[in-house]
Amino acid sequence: MLNKQKLAERDERKRCELDTELLSAKYPDIESIVIIMDYYQKGYKHLMMKRTVNFSPESHAYFLMECMKHDCLEGGFNLTPVISSMVRKNITSEKGELTCQGNNSSEHAHIVFNISIKYNKNIS
Repeated sequence: MLNKQKLAERDERKRCELDTELLSAKYPDIESIVIIMDYYQKGYKHLMMKRTVNFSPESHAYFLMECMKHDCLEGGFNLTPVISSMVRKNITSEKGELTCQGNNSSEHAHIVFNISIKYNKNIS
């Protein structure tokens, strides 16, 4: 049952991603965004996984990263507010930490992230 729910959630996220406008339309002044995430499971200090996600102007501006816990439902890490704030303030690099707020997970995961934004050169 959990696997069906997780698959349905993944399908819905994919649909949402495809419905999201392109990075070039949402943020025309951005050349690229790189998000580096270290995933940790609650109660464990060792790194579960390291992930790098690259966004180009042709990428969808979808910044909700899935929780890697197999039993987590309706969770994930929404980096949209962080990126929106960075763009508003013209910030090129930001570090932080987020905890998954998903359901049904026995031990919530968290990420440590580092986001780098490269702006188009013709922007001052």
